Amino acid sequence: MDFTYHYDSPLGGITLASDGENLTGLWFDRQKYFGSTLSEESDEEELPIFHNTLKWLDIYFSGKDPGFMPSLSLHGTPFRREVWDILLTIPYGQTMTYGEIAKEMARRRGLERMSAQAVGGAVGHNPIGIIVPCHRVIGADGSLTGYAGGIDRKMALLGLERVDISKLTMPK
Repeated sequence: MDFTYHYDSPLGGITLASDGENLTGLWFDRQKYFGSTLSEESDEEELPIFHNTLKWLDIYFSGKDPGFMPSLSLHGTPFRREVWDILLTIPYGQTMTYGEIAKEMARRRGLERMSAQAVGGAVGHNPIGIIVPCHRVIGADGSLTGYAGGIDRKMALLGLERVDISKLTMPK
């Protein structure tokens, strides 16, 4: 059984999901892969994890680094979870390229190289948007590629973090 809660953000509605103790999902309403980790049965309920996450989101949307992390439980393949772990290392207000993540993945696995496209697929299927900061991942050429919540939201999130988006380009 999953539990859900709705949050009205400045960038649109957000649905949160939990297993009862940990945050398991966070999606902008109607985004690509919305609810990808939700079971068929879910109830809307107020839970401590949702209150903690709402506090995090309120601080974040005020333009500040929340400085703490709600309890997360990421469900996915080992490869995807490893990519998501790297996303969690990208500091507030900074970006990383898909290629840089691929290099880190290769280093961790003792490989010569790793596919940036495979990394991109894992980034795109991140079930806990914003908190697991997939919006901080950009193309090697500085393009704002691949955000399931939409490029406009990606730009807005990076702007909230005071990333200089004037140096970034729209996807081709």
